[in-house]
Amino acid sequence: MAREGRERGDREERDSEFVDKLVHINRVAKVVKGGRRFGFAALVVVGDQRGRVGFGHGKAREVPEAIRKATDEAKKSLVRVPLKDGRTLHHEVVGHHGAGKVVVRPAPQGTGIIAGGPMRAVFEALGVGDVVAKSLGTSNPYNMVRAAFDALKQQQSPRLVAQRRGRSVAEIISRREKGATAEPTGA
Repeated sequence: MAREGRERGDREERDSEFVDKLVHINRVAKVVKGGRRFGFAALVVVGDQRGRVGFGHGKAREVPEAIRKATDEAKKSLVRVPLKDGRTLHHEVVGHHGAGKVVVRPAPQGTGIIAGGPMRAVFEALGVGDVVAKSLGTSNPYNMVRAAFDALKQQQSPRLVAQRRGRSVAEIISRREKGATAEPTGA
């Protein structure tokens, strides 16, 4: 009995480290002989605000149950994203999913999260403080979130790039900064 209480306490403590954001609730109706039966679909983003984030989709007859199912699914699908200085991304990237296309760019300190609705929830749960994002194409929250996750999965830290190329991290960073400050040739 005491062990069961201790396990439940550990699980609650583990769950409390996550921040969950409700992105969208959709009411759906099923027409049956006696009228309509209503159900709810919820889209939830969960993150630890230290570089891990996930999203989930849950459906149920009641809103709280749909949110709980979505949150459980989101915790199972967490991905780790490398962050620069723990506040922004390493490089610009474009993410796609269906008709959804998002452009995500790192931003200087103090910029804040400049992103629309569903993507803002993803970045807040991820723990990114400074980022600029633009959604192109669809405004469907499901596709926007999936496109944002596609972009985040493409993020690579200089350490991973250096390891893959067999170079030092300093070489990778100096090349990146040199390329950013160089004037474009050809007029």
